[in-house]
Amino acid sequence: MSADTADSALRSLGYEPSFRRILTRRSLILYGLVILTPTAPYPVYGIVQQMSKGHAALCYLAAMLAMLFTAVSYGRMAGAFPAAGSTYTFVQRGLNAHVGFIAGWGMILDYIFIPMLSVIYAALTAERLLPQVPYLVWAVLFAVSITWINLRGMQQTARAGTVLLWLMSLCAVAFLVLAALRVAGHGGSGALFSMQPIFQPHEFSLRAVMAGTGVAALSYIGFDAISTLAEDVREPQRDIAVATVAVCVIQALICVATVYLAALVIPDFRSFANPETVILDIGQMVGGAWMFGALTLVLLVAGLASALAGQAAASRLLFGMGRDGVLPRRIFAHVSPGTNTPTRGIWMMGVAALAGASLVSFQLAVELLNFGAFLGFILVNLSVIQHYYIRGRQRSGWGWLTNLVAPACGAAACLYIWLSLSSKAQMAGFIWVFIGIIYLGFLTRGFRKPPATLEF
Repeated sequence: MSADTADSALRSLGYEPSFRRILTRRSLILYGLVILTPTAPYPVYGIVQQMSKGHAALCYLAAMLAMLFTAVSYGRMAGAFPAAGSTYTFVQRGLNAHVGFIAGWGMILDYIFIPMLSVIYAALTAERLLPQVPYLVWAVLFAVSITWINLRGMQQTARAGTVLLWLMSLCAVAFLVLAALRVAGHGGSGALFSMQPIFQPHEFSLRAVMAGTGVAALSYIGFDAISTLAEDVREPQRDIAVATVAVCVIQALICVATVYLAALVIPDFRSFANPETVILDIGQMVGGAWMFGALTLVLLVAGLASALAGQAAASRLLFGMGRDGVLPRRIFAHVSPGTNTPTRGIWMMGVAALAGASLVSFQLAVELLNFGAFLGFILVNLSVIQHYYIRGRQRSGWGWLTNLVAPACGAAACLYIWLSLSSKAQMAGFIWVFIGIIYLGFLTRGFRKPPATLEF
């Protein structure tokens, strides 16, 4: 499909092209890996290992299954509706305009907290390296930096993300190699093949594993941001689907290998003095002081990379909602002629990231991010069933599997994980959804008309 064909498909949805189509499939995969980061398990490994009673690897495998079904659903919906807006657009078109708004409203939590969470963790890491510089100074520096890069345009964002991805990948590979060498050096090559990190009968608890899976899923959340770039990519109806699934699989391999080897290095999960930073201790065990320093530095790089990509994705989700008039058009639907970017949305996300870094704790940010993400994931899976299986009647051949069974499994898995989140996260998340419903009622005059300006 050429860029002209992609623009024609966009016009058929009632939208005029707003961005330059400069991204390739390779660019999308790199972008997805940047927002997820190959070091994603590092900050939460100790927490997941303790919550699951030593089953972190199993948690990451379970999360992978849920995310893989959902990744396929995102690819399917991007093929049908190749427009910026991602979750909001897919649910709005696939299910219902009102439900689409709620999906977008919920995903605002996800897309606000991805860059916010990254700025918080990067500032905390930098403060540990240079404690004489206050945390708030680091937060301001990082929030301003990512905003400045994104304001320069999508091409600059992609280039910066690629450089940061290579730095993270080098460190991630070094960690895996050194951890494997340590395990083999102490127990022989056979010690590398063990069921202990995956299943321990005397410790296993389904409830504990699912609670850990809810946190482990954080390492996958963000793959959906690829679909927000549907209007920046040359061949969206093909490349969005391939890139989304590829990123999910690559991330799963990295995460499972990391937590598997980490569990072999320190088998006793109860011995973690500081679960949030235990990966640094493992790094020091396998590679000495230089590896400890490298991991600390790469966590800083990962925070910046994820914040950079997350802010770009957030601005495009808000652009999609602003273009439809469900958010103020003058702010969110504005695209700068010079840089071809939604600059006002980027500024809004920069301010939100800075404010959140000053007011919100790391753990609360994680929980709220998961709430918004899984709400959107459930609804996108249901949208596939409605659009393809029910409305499109695509049930012959493998249609029943791809259009009904697979998305139903994805929705069920995401619902189970969503309901396994902490009560604090659910309470705060439902308050956010309730506010969205009130706003929607006002916007639609008591739900009597579609929330978007387009009638469909």
